[in-house]
Amino acid sequence: MSAASEGTRQGAAISLDEEAVVIIGSGAGGGTLAYELTQRGIPVVVLEAGAYLTPDDYENDEWAAFGQMAWLDPRVSSGSWRLTTDFPNLPAWIVKAVGGSTTHWSGATPRFRDYEFKARTYYGDVEGANLIDWPITLADLAPYYDKAEIAIGSSHRHGRPPLPANNNYKVFANGAERIGYKHYATGPYGTNAEPYDGRPASIQDGFNFQGDKNTSKWSTAVREIPRALATGLCDLRPQSQAVQITHDRSGRADAVIYADADGNLHRQAARVVCVAGNSLESPRLLLLSASASHPDGLANSSGQVGRNYMRHTTASVYAQFEEPVRMYRGETMAGIIADEARLDTSRGFHGGYYMETLSLGPAFLAAFVEPGMWGREFTEMMDAYHRTAGLWIVGEDMPQETNRITLHPSVKDSLGLPVVDVHFDDHPNDVAMREHAYGRADLLYEAVGAQSTHHTPPYPSTHNLGTCRMSGEAAHGVVDSFGQAHDVPGLFVSDGSVMTTGAAANPTLTIVALAIRQAERIADLLGRQEL
Repeated sequence: MSAASEGTRQGAAISLDEEAVVIIGSGAGGGTLAYELTQRGIPVVVLEAGAYLTPDDYENDEWAAFGQMAWLDPRVSSGSWRLTTDFPNLPAWIVKAVGGSTTHWSGATPRFRDYEFKARTYYGDVEGANLIDWPITLADLAPYYDKAEIAIGSSHRHGRPPLPANNNYKVFANGAERIGYKHYATGPYGTNAEPYDGRPASIQDGFNFQGDKNTSKWSTAVREIPRALATGLCDLRPQSQAVQITHDRSGRADAVIYADADGNLHRQAARVVCVAGNSLESPRLLLLSASASHPDGLANSSGQVGRNYMRHTTASVYAQFEEPVRMYRGETMAGIIADEARLDTSRGFHGGYYMETLSLGPAFLAAFVEPGMWGREFTEMMDAYHRTAGLWIVGEDMPQETNRITLHPSVKDSLGLPVVDVHFDDHPNDVAMREHAYGRADLLYEAVGAQSTHHTPPYPSTHNLGTCRMSGEAAHGVVDSFGQAHDVPGLFVSDGSVMTTGAAANPTLTIVALAIRQAERIADLLGRQEL
């Protein structure tokens, strides 16, 4: 293994023989960890599989940006979910670049509810679901939610003003009022309504999913990574794909093997390893890191690595009106209805869901509104683009052991390593929730004069959760309440894969809050020489 190319490094240079906290991934979890640890004087190496794109690099064009940012390495989809038919090689829509999917996220920042940390207690024994309670409560996470909202600059929180109402929101809010909803607003969102924390106010340009050139939307690429680099304690290595985590004879994680842009392998010694590669790549890496003492994959004594994959119960509804709406003006997502995010089984399902405004450009709408649609119905829908309003449904799906990430037996990536097979089947609870949400969205739009509505199936997954879940008992999960592996000292998981259950809320705020809490824990353990 050769020394790493200096041309790919950013920030401090750490010797390959020098132990550091090695963070795999630079998104909501990994980027936050890098910032929080360097602020405490702890050196880190950040291995990021993608390139370092800056706002000047972002292309405000849907397909060009998708090609520039999306993780397009081969993947395989299986199971009965519709993505296996519509997008068999794109089960997830995430970013491969510095900042990870925080460069692509919509910015919605609702918190989990108290009962959502206790799904087994409140929902009981749901047939087919692998439910357990989180090993932490809302009270444990509340102070870190505060810190995360302040870091992100969430609107409607801590004195931050709301975003202005665009036309898509006005249709959405008027419909909500007419059908009796009470809890709707233009946020909370992680996009500035006025200058904050060195970032300007939104210019309402509608390009959240393509990278925000204006930098009014929070991402770790804009805030945490540059500030970590400025300390001189962060060695950022873009285009560095982790392929194996190793451990010493005592079982402690001790290094990460990674491939550079040319496929050359390097070894970075580690005092602590934090895996933040998202809920597909993190379990894949643990499975690829099998050893004589961990034959089924690293940290997998429970057999739960890769299992309990969740992607939220999602769908969209688009409504056509007689007069122009021009939903594309303003932020992509600019409003949330929270009334259905509640504990109420009288609706026919456990858990709850949010409705959030959504606008796709003509190219993406054509691709995703109804994959495979063609002919008059399709052309009429596209012709009505300027008269269309849209919303997205996002709700809690049930963890199932059979929904899982595995290594494909024959399909390989460019390094010759097995790609992931993403297997998913909807739980009956998921289906019931989606159908209820479709009905409520129809009522909302009909209440404000919609001529017609169209139910769009789920897109490639943007909320990927579970797969390395937290548990109070080692037999039921992969990591403890701080994200440290139950059976591998010095190994932490730091992304959405640690989520025990998915709740209804968009996950980024919770990932950031958990990462801040984890960084505090790692710093404390290092200070006491317990790592």
